[in-house]
Amino acid sequence: QVQLVESGGGLVQAGGSMRLSCAVSGDIFRVNAMEWYRQAPGEEREMVASITRGGGTNYATSVKGRFTISRDSARNSVSLQMNSLKPEDTAAYYCHVNSQSSDGGPLLYWGQGTQVTVSS
Repeated sequence: QVQLVESGGGLVQAGGSMRLSCAVSGDIFRVNAMEWYRQAPGEEREMVASITRGGGTNYATSVKGRFTISRDSARNSVSLQMNSLKPEDTAAYYCHVNSQSSDGGPLLYWGQGTQVTVSS
């Protein structure tokens, strides 16, 4: 029932900006963290940015200072503002939600991914 749908990806020139959004639908009992991951061809998926339940944020060193993660107060969406984009930012970007069930167990959800291509 829970669905995460990313949007906003596409082609952008180096130095440009792009904003990714992730819409969350369905019943999530408690959101612990909302995150953005990315995966380039031939590389492992890596966490780009995260925002915890309390609003604290963490970023990969490669994007720190350029990317900003945010969410709405209801935790129904999470966005990633990407500035000063570089060709090495090219990857499929995935929305991820770390949540807790009503029984206290962990529940993890992934979006389908959206492609970001940065041209030089």
